[in-house]
Amino acid sequence: MHSNNFQPEQYESLWQQKTVETRSLFGDLAIPEPEIHASPNSGFRMRAEFKVWHEGDEWNYGMFEKGTSHTPYKVTEFPIASAAIQALMPRLREAMHGSDQLSRRLFQIDFLNTLHGDMLVTLLYHKKFTDEWLEKAQQLASQLDIKIIGRARKQKICTHDDWVLEALEVQNETFYYQQKEGSFTQPNAYINQGMLNWACEQAGQNNDDLLELYCGNGNFTLPLSRRFNKVLATEISKTSINSALFNCDKNDINNIEFVRMSSEDFTDALNGVRAFRRLKGVELDDYDINTVLVDPPRSGLDDGTLELISRYSRIVYISCNPETLVNNLKALEAEFKIEKLAFFDQFPYTHHVETGVVLTKR
Repeated sequence: MHSNNFQPEQYESLWQQKTVETRSLFGDLAIPEPEIHASPNSGFRMRAEFKVWHEGDEWNYGMFEKGTSHTPYKVTEFPIASAAIQALMPRLREAMHGSDQLSRRLFQIDFLNTLHGDMLVTLLYHKKFTDEWLEKAQQLASQLDIKIIGRARKQKICTHDDWVLEALEVQNETFYYQQKEGSFTQPNAYINQGMLNWACEQAGQNNDDLLELYCGNGNFTLPLSRRFNKVLATEISKTSINSALFNCDKNDINNIEFVRMSSEDFTDALNGVRAFRRLKGVELDDYDINTVLVDPPRSGLDDGTLELISRYSRIVYISCNPETLVNNLKALEAEFKIEKLAFFDQFPYTHHVETGVVLTKR
C-alpha cells in the first residue's frame, strides 16, 4: 500500500464502497445480507517489510512502486503499522547508525509484532556473519527489548527465539499462538479476532466432529476445538504443523489431530485411492464429521477438494479472494444454500476483502 492511499478520515466511505464492489461479484448467487466487519483505520498491521536504501554512510527505510526496483519511496512514517512498530522504526534506525557491523550490506528489515507485546526484527544481508555481528546484534536486542534474527545466504542467526507469541480473545477466552518468523500469519490481528469470533458463533455448540483443511498454525482450529468433540485438521507446511502442536500444548487442548497432508492427498486417502504413512494411527472412521472448515490460498479450492467438502452437511469457507470464492460457490450452489455471509477488512485502503461464508446442504 502506497502512503498516498492512506486516508483515515475517508476510511468508512472507502470501506463501504469496497463492500458494495465485493457484493457485486456474487452476481446471481442467492446471498443473504452480509455482515460487515471494519478494521481500525490505522495501527492495524502487525507485520511490515521494508527495503533498506543506503545513501553514503546513512540508510533509510524504503519501498518501491509495484514493478520497479530502482527508485525507492523513502518511508519516514508508516501509520498502518502497529503502534509498537511505528515507535520502534526510528529507534532501531538510530541505534544501528554508526555501526558498520549492523548496517553494512543490509538490504531489508522485517518487523513482526503481536497484541501480546512481542517484537521480532529480521535483518537481511548480502554478507556473511561474524562473531562481531552477533555481539552487536545481541547488544541491540537487549537495548531495544526485541528479538533479532540475522539472515544471509545459507545463514540464519537468532539472538533469541525465532518466533513471537500472540494472544487473541475469542468468545471470552484467551488463546495463545506461536508465530514463526517467515511463516504465514494473519497481518491484521484485530480483524483476525473478529473472524475467529464470527466462525465460532456460526459453528455453535456441537456433539460431533470438525474437519478443517488448510489449518495453518491452528488459527481457527484452537477456538473451534471448544465447539466440537474432536477436530481433524490438515496442513501441508511442516513449520505450521509444528507451531500448531506447540499451540495445542500452550493452550492445554487435546482433542485435535493434526495431519501434514495436502487437501488433494487427504481426498485420496478418504477415497481409498492409496494409503499414506502420515495417517498411521489416525482412524478416519472414528470421526463423526458433518462440518468442514476451509481457508484455502488465493487460488481457491480445486475440483477434488470441492467434491470432498460437498459430502458434508455444513461448510464454513474463509476466503482471501472473493473471485475464486464465487467460482467455488457456483460449483456448490446446486447442493448448498448460502446461509451466512461476512466481509472482513483485513487490508484497509486496498481492494482486498476477506470473506466468510456458511453453506448448508439443501
